[in-house]
Amino acid sequence: MPKMKSHTGMGKRVKVTGKGKVVAQQAGLRHNLEKKPSTQTRRLTGTVELAKADVKRIKKLLGR
Repeated sequence: MPKMKSHTGMGKRVKVTGKGKVVAQQAGLRHNLEKKPSTQTRRLTGTVELAKADVKRIKKLLGR
């Protein structure tokens, strides 16, 4: 049986930390930025740890 391939698209979107947490960029910072308040755009900067419900699915896509 062939080896499982990791999902390359997911690999570009998330990062697994040394302790195994999955972090990613928050959504909502790509377009229509003029309409959004600057407080909201500041809050959306940086990466955050993903929800526990998503971690199992994402790690499976990454082949971990």
